[in-house]
Amino acid sequence: MITDYSDCRICPRKCGIDRNHGPGACKVGSMLQVSRAALHMWEEPCISGRAGSGTIFFTGCNLGCVYCQNQAISRGRSGREITSERLVDIFFELEAQHANNINLVTGDHFLPTIRPAIRKAKKEGLRIPFLLNTSSYISVDELKQLEGLIDIYLPDLKYIREQDAIRYSHAPGYPEIAKAAIAEMVRQQPECVFHEENEETEEKDRTDGSAGSEGDESREKLLKKGVIVRHLLLPGMLIQAKLILRYLYQTYGDQIYISLLSQYTPDHTLLKDAYPEIDRRVTEYEYGSLVRYAEELGVTRGFVQEGEAADESFIPEFDFSGV
Repeated sequence: MITDYSDCRICPRKCGIDRNHGPGACKVGSMLQVSRAALHMWEEPCISGRAGSGTIFFTGCNLGCVYCQNQAISRGRSGREITSERLVDIFFELEAQHANNINLVTGDHFLPTIRPAIRKAKKEGLRIPFLLNTSSYISVDELKQLEGLIDIYLPDLKYIREQDAIRYSHAPGYPEIAKAAIAEMVRQQPECVFHEENEETEEKDRTDGSAGSEGDESREKLLKKGVIVRHLLLPGMLIQAKLILRYLYQTYGDQIYISLLSQYTPDHTLLKDAYPEIDRRVTEYEYGSLVRYAEELGVTRGFVQEGEAADESFIPEFDFSGV
């Protein structure tokens, strides 16, 4: 039993529930639950590369996004309980599959268990970066305890308007909480550092006496340390998206990368009655206008999605693969 879960104050909701005996505001108890641990090819290019990102999808979430595409796991309905020892094993199994990093997806509510697992894996020789993939509805105090453990932060900045955070994610205080969280992430990782995808493989090859692949122009640049902030454009919310983009660029400039996502895919059964205003996909005009605004601001360190991004291929099967 981990005492941090007894009167749970881990996330900004500070629900105070004893998660050792039942679910908190995050919809799960204290036992680690994972729905998938596998290579994932659909993150930003400097994260997925060619080999893939070693994603671990944790069950539960402290948000309540009405448009969530991962509701099977975010609402706590699907997940397999594992021990912290098994989590460490999964880290090494993903590294053995040549994952570029260990991508902890929505694991904020399990941080008291995840932190010692990371320490153990690093002590035992895990070499690839650890990445925290988060909604940013996370406290600065929790983030401070991750210093030296997380190499890459991949936070969302979903809203800059309080009313939208409450209506669409049931998350009071989200804008200021997320801003403070991202500021702490940048404090810890103030510079984006890259390396070539097969750099470590080549080093091992040379150690083994094998031929490397020097001069291979197809090698990818992978993020080793740094912060990439994501924003998912929602239908009808172009002004908010531009406000977010302006805030990020004026605050951090080229310290961070900004990833503009257009992959919003509505579930009509969930949205058509209560939230009809977001019961559609983002138009080409909306997304194009956001990209053009980024260019006008002078953003050069960023990622955009091209073509038909609202595709089910971005959503993996939560079938307990690798768990």
